Amino acid sequence: MRMVPTPSQTVGPFFAFGLTQGKACSPCIAGPDAKGERLRLLCCVLDGDGVPIPDAMIEIWQADADGKYHHPDDPKSATADPACLGFGRMGTAEDGTCMFETIKPGRVPGPAGVLQSPHLNLALFARGLLKQLYTRVYFANDPANQEDPILVLVPKERRSTLIAQLENGGRWRFEINLQGERETVFFDV
Repeated sequence: MRMVPTPSQTVGPFFAFGLTQGKACSPCIAGPDAKGERLRLLCCVLDGDGVPIPDAMIEIWQADADGKYHHPDDPKSATADPACLGFGRMGTAEDGTCMFETIKPGRVPGPAGVLQSPHLNLALFARGLLKQLYTRVYFANDPANQEDPILVLVPKERRSTLIAQLENGGRWRFEINLQGERETVFFDV
């Protein structure tokens, strides 16, 4: 009997069949009654040539405005804001974008208990990837960015790839570049 290797399975582009439609799609991470500064985050996924990727899937996890994750393993004794689910999932449209509605998260403890800057944890699933990619979304001009214990580990010239920019109209924009000169910093989690 001759053994033939089977091809690797990529993590996409089949999300539309069950993960980015109907109830599985969750663009609202924090409801209208959630405490904190409301924001809209436009995510844009681009390939190495700057071409939008229309069939990627983005998942976001975040803490509430008080820095508490909506998860039983969060060590904080406070109760999580029930209006902040802390999780969202969207597929990208033809222009490679998707929009989340949420609040700016509070600071959470990092390594050695040092508080991290407000950030969103992001996982990207896309065609051609053999596993999802993990990154973070920080907010431009947040003074806590200078002392975030994770962000300061990233080479200074690459940190901008992790920073969402505030656009006219009050919406935040975060570009995810899969390759090239502006490739987003991804973390090995």
